[in-house]
Amino acid sequence: MSNVVIRVENISKQYRLGLIGSGSLQDDFKRKIAAIRGKEDPFLKIGTTNDQNNIEKSEYIWSLKNINFEVKQGEVLGIIGANGAGKSTLLKILSKVTAPTTGSVKIKGRIASLLEVGTGFHPELTGKENVFLNGAILGMNKLEISKKFEEIVAFSGVEKYINTPVKRYSSGMYVRLAFAVAAHLDSEILIIDEVLAVGDLEFQKKCLGKMKNISQEQGKTVLFVSHNMTATENLCDSVLTLKNGNIIYSGNTQKGILEYLNPINYKPTSTLQNQIKNLNTDSIFELTDVKLCQNNIEDNFLSNKEINFSMKYNLKNNILGLRVGFDIIDSLGTCVFRSYHDDLSESINQFNAGSYVSQGTIPANLLKNSSYVLSLSIGIHNLRWIIFDKIKITFHVLNLQGINKLYADERPGVIMPKIVWQTFSI
Repeated sequence: MSNVVIRVENISKQYRLGLIGSGSLQDDFKRKIAAIRGKEDPFLKIGTTNDQNNIEKSEYIWSLKNINFEVKQGEVLGIIGANGAGKSTLLKILSKVTAPTTGSVKIKGRIASLLEVGTGFHPELTGKENVFLNGAILGMNKLEISKKFEEIVAFSGVEKYINTPVKRYSSGMYVRLAFAVAAHLDSEILIIDEVLAVGDLEFQKKCLGKMKNISQEQGKTVLFVSHNMTATENLCDSVLTLKNGNIIYSGNTQKGILEYLNPINYKPTSTLQNQIKNLNTDSIFELTDVKLCQNNIEDNFLSNKEINFSMKYNLKNNILGLRVGFDIIDSLGTCVFRSYHDDLSESINQFNAGSYVSQGTIPANLLKNSSYVLSLSIGIHNLRWIIFDKIKITFHVLNLQGINKLYADERPGVIMPKIVWQTFSI
């Protein structure tokens, strides 16, 4: 396997709804006979994909279907997708909690898995006893665990309660200690499944830092499942994007995140005009048109050119303190910036009843190549919102003539400004 530590070949996992196990001893016997004769499982029906929006009824469901990938030593692989995509099933197969229906997994090295809060912990035992128990489950002897014990407890931050039965721990304390054990013992592969969401922000940052450390400095391999796309982008070298039990993307982290997020967040449920039509119920404000364009193009923009925004509206009464603006939101759901028409004014504006046009320009060489949403934010100063998070325009920015294309696709950060540099010998 050279430096490949995990090789997954044609993994599929089928479940029969409403049953635990294979159904009966008779069925198990028939499966065994078929396997001895080199024939296919007689109960391995085609079934349906695990699409929760599919109303087709079938007693057989494919949780995973034909999964293939490799993970190299020291790599941090993110596994992302919506609930029910098959992420946890895949990790359970890799951790040997469950077996695949078809296919094979080849793993080189010991695995430490943290698939749910308190994995491997006995509630009646103390934190200290569970550290040794968990270490033993991972294949460590008592001496190896003792050498790491103080480091584990210090990292977990539960020193005060280490001699208390873990059944009295909060879910946050559980996951702190469980992660500390998994991350500090001598396993070559660390598997983490969405358990960090239980911890507080400080501990999440601590865990992410630890996973970076064990990958980059200790050469350990990390498989990381999370719905936190910012953490995934910052931590992972590459990602697998799953949908309905299938891999729909494998490779670059940012592109994989976009593949996951775009179908969920950036496919508008109605046209812009329908959004406007459904919105206009305010007694004093009527929106008539919104446009975002670049040289008459309205959705795919070049990063090195300005993007023009315009909005037409009617005021049915005089308004003191009207503020017209928008948020630009990136593919991770982060607000890149908010801008208002009166940002450069030091006084509260008076608007008389009538028709208006407000225009603005997003500077060139500001947004990086990605997908974005412009969301209108219009309100009355210190009084109320008129429109907020209800009118959205999806657009894409392409880096064709801006930042060096050799590096731009993998560049971290929310924006990608074009900074003027000078380099000279002295």
